[in-house]
Amino acid sequence: MHMRPSMLRRLARDERGLSAVEFALILPLMVLLYTGLAEIIMSFMAERRASHAASAVGDLIAQGRGVTTSTEVNQILFVGNSSMRPFPANDLSLRITSVQADSQAVPKAVWSTIKGPAYTTKPGAGTTVSPFPANLLLAGDSVIMAEVKYSYANPIMKVIPRTLVFQDVFYLRPRRAAVITCPTCT
Repeated sequence: MHMRPSMLRRLARDERGLSAVEFALILPLMVLLYTGLAEIIMSFMAERRASHAASAVGDLIAQGRGVTTSTEVNQILFVGNSSMRPFPANDLSLRITSVQADSQAVPKAVWSTIKGPAYTTKPGAGTTVSPFPANLLLAGDSVIMAEVKYSYANPIMKVIPRTLVFQDVFYLRPRRAAVITCPTCT
């Protein structure tokens, strides 16, 4: 079949379907951009929820009247799990440590408790807490140290194809007592 030059010119000027072709070329990029933004926003939200969980748990313990129990601490840790919604709390790990500086301003653990899979050890009573910010405590001062680790696997996993681990540490001064103790925390 032989095309005449006039038919070729008409075909070259024909713009029908051009928008559909442009859309088909741009669509994959737009979908990738949309899913990428969704993944990034979801991971930021998960990080903020995990940090908030640790901050809230540490703050609730710091509001204690001086002596707390392991039952009260476990109930407060449940608040941390609840604050993770809508994200799963299975990978949320918290370590709460009451720290008091000795007479040389060395931070020593008063008690500590852990919840979750990421923390396997906790400082024993009287052991030096490390790492710890220098000059945070004077002799006799105390803080509640709330640590969090959260492993977040994005459900889409197209732009961020790996599990992200978020971690943070909060130091909160007791409000109603010089130090928060927990005789039943082991």
